[in-house]
Amino acid sequence: MEDSPLRIHDIMACDVYWDFDGTPLPREQHKFLVSFHPTPGIPTPELVRSITARGPDGYRVEFANQPFTPANTNGHIYDRTLDYYWYMVNLPEGFLPGGVYSIEVVGTDGSVRNRSRHQDIAASRRLVEHYTARREEILASFAPSGRRELETVPAAGELECSWKTLDQLGGPDAYYIHRLSTGGSAREFDTQNLTWWDNIFVQRMRGRSEAGLNRSSVRVRADLTADTRYAYFVEATDANVQSETNICVFQPHQYFRTPAATGTAANA
Repeated sequence: MEDSPLRIHDIMACDVYWDFDGTPLPREQHKFLVSFHPTPGIPTPELVRSITARGPDGYRVEFANQPFTPANTNGHIYDRTLDYYWYMVNLPEGFLPGGVYSIEVVGTDGSVRNRSRHQDIAASRRLVEHYTARREEILASFAPSGRRELETVPAAGELECSWKTLDQLGGPDAYYIHRLSTGGSAREFDTQNLTWWDNIFVQRMRGRSEAGLNRSSVRVRADLTADTRYAYFVEATDANVQSETNICVFQPHQYFRTPAATGTAANA
């Protein structure tokens, strides 16, 4: 049905290097993602009957029509800032073999949508090899970090988060995505309710062709709350278009906290 409100924006089928601390999951994983155009007036999940990812040699994975959580790693995420949904499933089964992967979306109205992409394993392996070789130097570069207390409670644009990029250390170009949430641990990080994130995929769609490229810092465009613990992580990818991405490196969470009131002296 060409007039169906359920329209795919883009898809991902890519490797994931899951470098989060304190997780029982293996570092080498893969994921599938499908993002939708907004569906004003009705939540997108109410329009979805099924979503299926397929790949070489009969590979098949079903997306769940439920909220995505760190526990289930399969479901939908709502971006309240742009009023749109995406579905994602993370799979702890190693990296993908090269080849063509597709995602099929069937709507409750009977409409069927398909998108496909090719997985480049050489690009994926190259970025991971450079990251793991310089991992300790990269992790030591994050600021703020170490659960330190900030000197003031930042208003929008006042807090800068910074890190070293792979190209600064002799590695390949990469694109960087920053996500910030309240919480003092990876488990408390709330993917469904981010304080702020720089969505380089939307930035690219809006004409910024180099969005996220070799970005070594961001300014958080959100007011932070006093006396609150925060966590952020920086994802490194090889593209800023979802369907061109072959690898996502999820670097370890970094932590800091805000003082009880603006002007409070910092305490380690």
